[in-house]
Amino acid sequence: MTGPGFIGVMEIQNKINYQKWLIDTLSGDNAAGRVPKILLHACCAPCASTCLETLDRFAEITVFFYNPNITEKEEYDHRLEELFRLVKEMPFEHNVSVMEGGYDPGTFFAMAEGLENEPERGRRCVGCYGLRLAKTAQEACDGGYDYFATTLTLSPLKPAAVINEIGAGIAENIGGIKYLPSDFKKNNGYLRSIELSKEYGLYRQNYCGCIFSKGAVI
Repeated sequence: MTGPGFIGVMEIQNKINYQKWLIDTLSGDNAAGRVPKILLHACCAPCASTCLETLDRFAEITVFFYNPNITEKEEYDHRLEELFRLVKEMPFEHNVSVMEGGYDPGTFFAMAEGLENEPERGRRCVGCYGLRLAKTAQEACDGGYDYFATTLTLSPLKPAAVINEIGAGIAENIGGIKYLPSDFKKNNGYLRSIELSKEYGLYRQNYCGCIFSKGAVI
């Protein structure tokens, strides 16, 4: 999956069915007798819920909680605890576990230097996607996973095409690991996350986690 750059992918983002791509890829693995292992970057339990429900049919999953954009430690801990609770309470066909990447806001602030006044979904956010996906890709490569993926494409306000372009580019640069493109918001995926959040009583935050977005509608 090579890309034409951010301008190009924004132009074609509605023409590629990334979710079909994901399902077809994993179905092909299963048809060949393989149960792939996926390192799934997750920003929070509500977003992870729908993604896990989808992926668990095909694969073993390790949910990787690496979000240096979360500024406040209390917020970070709350989201991580909810993620552990969801994985413990939700029924799965295959093995699902959680791995913590560590509380690391300094890395985010270093990346965001000079971008503090960028609007939401601007260059700071694109850099943040790359920061989290790069760490996930390296962990997946080191851990011998078949794919890495992210729950970020579930949000209606995050462009799946841009996120997938970043993930594919990181995979090419690192080598030895495949990026699994997705658009988890498809097929009412976001609405399903709201249903699952109610079912499991999950905490649903109203901002991405970084201090620059707190109070903004995201």
